[in-house]
Amino acid sequence: MGKLAFIFPGQGAQYVGMGKDIAAQYKSADAIFDEAAEALGFDIKEMIFNGDDETLKITENTQPTIVTTSVACMQPLLEKGIKPDFVAGLSLGEYAAHVAAGTISFKDAVALVRKRGKFMQEAVPVGVGAMSAIIGLDNDSVIESCKEASAVGVCEPANFNCPGQLAIAGEVAAVEKANELCKAKGAKRAMMLPVSAPFHCSLLKPAGEKLAAELEKITLNDIKVPVVVNVTAQCVTNRDEVKTTLINQVSNSVLWENCVKTMLEQGVDTFVEIGPGKVLSGFVKKINKDVKVLNVENLDSLNATLEELSK
Repeated sequence: MGKLAFIFPGQGAQYVGMGKDIAAQYKSADAIFDEAAEALGFDIKEMIFNGDDETLKITENTQPTIVTTSVACMQPLLEKGIKPDFVAGLSLGEYAAHVAAGTISFKDAVALVRKRGKFMQEAVPVGVGAMSAIIGLDNDSVIESCKEASAVGVCEPANFNCPGQLAIAGEVAAVEKANELCKAKGAKRAMMLPVSAPFHCSLLKPAGEKLAAELEKITLNDIKVPVVVNVTAQCVTNRDEVKTTLINQVSNSVLWENCVKTMLEQGVDTFVEIGPGKVLSGFVKKINKDVKVLNVENLDSLNATLEELSK
């Protein structure tokens, strides 16, 4: 029998109304939205279901809204006895993965990611940092371009998403320089991303330090399902390693392609992306076109996934 992985999306997947129809149909999902509102002290349910895009785009809102929606969308699967063999999440999604694994309580996770979003935004003044997506160029050439562009300022690989798709981050002039260098090396596209901070690069170290202080305040539980983490692309099964990996994740590259490869090596042949959007589904398909990739973000996709998993 092949194994099943639950994977959870990162920032950028948010949209108004996400998870609303699942919450209307499943009390367990709706209860998660209420629990988030209680943990945060404001009506996050209203923000998600009936808010506006601009409010959701603010990093300290984006992070808790996505984690809440992802955990809510997972509830119907758990209700029906569907449990993963492995979990992983892209960047922010790693917190939802830890909730799924039992490492972090949902209330702690949602409060933590709101602060994480705030710390990440505060680490670099708006307009100082930037991110760019590099399409159609091998990893080594992108890494080389970042090194060359570092003469102008900080520029580092931020996300290794799938073959031929990376994101880089750093100071604006250096990222623009890296874009030029990548294009000269044969990249199909090098385009600036509409983000508010240069995520997953060394400029974010101050955010990691603030996050470390917040992580000290929470109690971690034993991990019930192996979590494949972004910073090493390896399984973490010991809760003592978790805080370090979450702190380092803020200012280090996300090794998503290798995370997926690790799960494939462990025998995973079915991936269910849980939460808004289908970005990770696309990445998985580019890494291995033979695996089954499903998603749960609304009732239609939930019902299709339940039907597929019951075969």
